[in-house]
Amino acid sequence: MRSIHILLISASLVVACTTSKKTAEPTPTPEKNNATGQRLAEQNVDAAIYQNTSAEAHRLYQQCYELARIRLEQNLRVPHTLPPAVVVDIDETVLDNSPYQITNAHLGRSFAPETWSQWTAMARAKASPGAVDFLQWAVSQGCDVFYISNRSELEKAATLKNLKDLGFPTVDEEHVMCMVARDSDKTKRRAVVQEKRYIALLVGDQLRDFDEAFKLRIPDHGKPIVEAWQDTLSRYFILLPNPMYGTWLDDVSGKTDSLKLEKKAEHLRKGSY
Repeated sequence: MRSIHILLISASLVVACTTSKKTAEPTPTPEKNNATGQRLAEQNVDAAIYQNTSAEAHRLYQQCYELARIRLEQNLRVPHTLPPAVVVDIDETVLDNSPYQITNAHLGRSFAPETWSQWTAMARAKASPGAVDFLQWAVSQGCDVFYISNRSELEKAATLKNLKDLGFPTVDEEHVMCMVARDSDKTKRRAVVQEKRYIALLVGDQLRDFDEAFKLRIPDHGKPIVEAWQDTLSRYFILLPNPMYGTWLDDVSGKTDSLKLEKKAEHLRKGSY
């Protein structure tokens, strides 16, 4: 992994210049929400439906995990002094939370920590296509699997249950590493894994699941950083599709609902032909 760090540092310098029957539940009904939040929810409808229903998204996940197997096989052929590990994100990487986004759109509401916690507490997210098979195979090849997520520690118990119920491997307190003290930077948690293992592959739906340097989206929304790190990303990182939320959206959005609408409108004006 030392070689990866050297590549990353040099590149950053360049850039700087189930079938069981379930009890029927009541159908949620639209709730009152402010007009701004409702407009944001409406803007996310197509993305949520695409992620939730399309055969295209289903195939993209399968394809990414097929590529993950190829890359991991290649990387495991390279001798290393430490045992190998695979690091994966959770949300929109191994678990599909599109029902939460669909519900938000249906009810005309934007994301809120309270409603998100209600969803994660249900432990009902489905596995992303290809995720369970890939990680079970990775373990069979001698890899340790770690789940590094920005779910909170309060959500950890439900997350462990959700992952275990779906058949994911190495699901325990050590291997599921949630966010502590609202620190969304995963660098320290990855470093803990690297103390005893080398990370042979990382998988996520955000570039920041590979390195926090990708939080920087200036200039040109961070594309120069991608170009500078292309070889390293190709070898060590598998990126999954997520059109619903993420740093890419934060880049053209804001912190409050009103500011999000304003900045989105500004981006549309600038991006129009």
